[in-house]
Amino acid sequence: MTRTSPAAYGIELLLGDITTDAEADAIVNAANPSLLGGGGVDGAIHRAAGPALLEECRVLGGCDTGDARITGAGRLPARHVIHAVGPVWRGGGAGEADLLASCYRRSIELAAGAGCAVVALPAISCGIYGYPVEEAAGVAVGAVAGAMAEFPVVERSRFWLFGDATYAAFDRALERLLSGR
Repeated sequence: MTRTSPAAYGIELLLGDITTDAEADAIVNAANPSLLGGGGVDGAIHRAAGPALLEECRVLGGCDTGDARITGAGRLPARHVIHAVGPVWRGGGAGEADLLASCYRRSIELAAGAGCAVVALPAISCGIYGYPVEEAAGVAVGAVAGAMAEFPVVERSRFWLFGDATYAAFDRALERLLSGR
């Protein structure tokens, strides 16, 4: 099932499976620092992309938290996968918001550099990394909107969200952005 929210600032919200986005030029992966696959979104992207993605990731040598790397997309419908490493939630006082914003900004920058007009994004760090969804949504939406203004090659960012509660949190964050709150 896919439910969409109207685009605002070029940002769309969708409920469903990010690996099925046939409109995206790049799919952002909520990766771990090794870039070698894992659970959740990371595992789903690696499974859908096939072994070629893992082989490309092996030569990258990992990625720091708050940063991202770009590869081909294997069997995915997109041209690229951008592996973004978000922070593990440690209570909010360990720079988590800055690191989360940084990995989203870096993802948009890499997408623009590869000529990607449409980017699919997950709710980075909101799974096993334990980042509270309501807080992460505000950081994510704000960082992506700011990065898109800086890198206008990226015309649309499509947040693919899993579950009604996550979708609702991102919808509220997008509403706050629209209202200037």
